[in-house]
Amino acid sequence: MNKTISDIAQMAGVAKSTVSRFLNGGSVSEDTRRKIERIIKQYNYVPNTFAQSLKAKKTSIIGTVVPRLDSFATSQTLIGIDEELRSNQYQMLIANTSQDMQREIDAIYDFARQKVSGIILLAAEVTEAHLKAVEDIRIPVLLVGQQHEQLHSLVHNDDQAGYEMGRYVVGQGHRKMVYMGVSEKDQAVGIHRKQGFQRAIAECGECEVKYYETSFKMSEAIVTAEAILKEITPTIIVGATDNIALGVMKIAFSNKIRIPQDLSVTGFGGYDITEMIHPTLTTVKYHYLQAGQVAANHIIRLVKGESVEERTVLDVELIPRESVDKL
Repeated sequence: MNKTISDIAQMAGVAKSTVSRFLNGGSVSEDTRRKIERIIKQYNYVPNTFAQSLKAKKTSIIGTVVPRLDSFATSQTLIGIDEELRSNQYQMLIANTSQDMQREIDAIYDFARQKVSGIILLAAEVTEAHLKAVEDIRIPVLLVGQQHEQLHSLVHNDDQAGYEMGRYVVGQGHRKMVYMGVSEKDQAVGIHRKQGFQRAIAECGECEVKYYETSFKMSEAIVTAEAILKEITPTIIVGATDNIALGVMKIAFSNKIRIPQDLSVTGFGGYDITEMIHPTLTTVKYHYLQAGQVAANHIIRLVKGESVEERTVLDVELIPRESVDKL
């Protein structure tokens, strides 16, 4: 049977509060410390951190709300968050919302009821319901991937990413283009990334670009791309994400369209798979692992009442590869 704090206290001949203080890093005498450590080692006692946190005024748990788990960007960000939290003696709870807005709002309230110290929110959009929830719970919340003037935010430089990609494809001689984006409800990908691309195209003056909307799902990008390629013959399709670009490549291969000889393709994200496929995919690399580490560092500082800049912007990196032909 697993031992409890009460059992440990009884065997050590000390009060239960003394054991709790020891486990939470508080001050106890050297003799008491040795007794407790010996008993813990003897019985392989593992503290129930979650139960301890619920009783404490301040927990060492950070809640993280994510829209989906089957995403390279999300998984890498979560790894970064977890690594940084663990190195600072914090733990992470994850709530997956499966891109359900109401579940996202519910998760914020649920975490508050579980007395987490802070919340990292990876949201596709920020609504009035989000803002009300944050105001209601009165604990630190950090927004990652999107930005809002009322919340501390950490974002990738989507406008710069779009601009650099636009400049690159224009520089490679492409003038008849398709841009496959996503809903503008997602401000980072749907608006800022596209606006950066449009800014670069505006400098070209002689480019023809048709804009289409699809979703983040590769399966839907395949359907959209197939319809586009039946209608027009661009020299390049710029996907707003690597998944969209991979969907374009899939339908191109199915229709014996050679990449990049017949059609060039680019994406955004820098997923690991993009350098393993053939041809390798030209993309803009986002440093998701770093984003997770910075996010964890910022939420810890907010929990401790320390100052954090309202908006932090992470750099991106254009990676030219084989999927773009020079015309």
